[in-house]
Amino acid sequence: MTTTEREDRAWKKRRPRRRFHPLRWLIALLVLAAGGAAWFQWQCWGLQVTRAEAELNGLPPAFDGLKIAHLSDLHGHEYGEGNRDLLELVRAAEPGLIVVTGDLIDQKSQLEMVPALAQGLAAIAPTYYVTGNHEWALGTGTVRELKSLLTQCGVAVLSNQYQVLEENGEKIVLAGVDDPNGYADQITPEELHARIQGEAPGLFTVLLAHRNDHFGQYANAGYDFVMSGHGHGGIVRLPFVGGLIGTDRRFFPPWTAGLYTVGDSTLFVSRGLGNNTVPFAGFRVFNRPELAVVTLKQG
Repeated sequence: MTTTEREDRAWKKRRPRRRFHPLRWLIALLVLAAGGAAWFQWQCWGLQVTRAEAELNGLPPAFDGLKIAHLSDLHGHEYGEGNRDLLELVRAAEPGLIVVTGDLIDQKSQLEMVPALAQGLAAIAPTYYVTGNHEWALGTGTVRELKSLLTQCGVAVLSNQYQVLEENGEKIVLAGVDDPNGYADQITPEELHARIQGEAPGLFTVLLAHRNDHFGQYANAGYDFVMSGHGHGGIVRLPFVGGLIGTDRRFFPPWTAGLYTVGDSTLFVSRGLGNNTVPFAGFRVFNRPELAVVTLKQG
């Protein structure tokens, strides 16, 4: 063995071992935990504006370019006092129309937050509302109170009803259905569409309906464009897969976010603005809450 080799071996023997520092590890773990918690909160409540263009066959030229601000599934949450932050985003989008597709509240006490939001939205653009399943879960009395409150604040409530919208002499139908959790004897989406065809035949029809998973029914009924919520984006969203968990607790649900087409009908699904207490639906991963701005385009 050479002198150099003996010296190298001696140095290696003398080299001190690294000491374990539990405090350092604890600090590192706490930093990771805090960062993870902050990221998780951002996923659940980091509101973003998303934009989509819906190319629709049969859309009258006068409505080409109409921007619709789509709010859904707020579940009583407030973005700022009186939903100030949410209203600022809606105002900045400069919509020609605002739609709210259900699950506005989860508890009767949350009726208190409705006037500020409803009045704020109605001051920006004509605003329309349909019920979701969570409102009906509170009872018919609360639903009647909510509908009355919205109407007093300038929001049009569509309870299995429709309105004809006119622009530069051209017309479309805006219809809205109550959630199936509502009255047992309410008319069906099919019956409403038949009424529209009898009273306003041939007009392009836009349907507001809370439940995204009923799209097949709406398409078969003949609605041209449907706007829904309910799916919460699939709770967890995976690249190249989409939504992972449905609000019915089934895996890989269809129609969870964005635009879809079945036959001659197109659906836009909002990922929603809030969370709820249903297991697996009280959080979000890669699926931040959204204010959707949908622009109608001629197909």
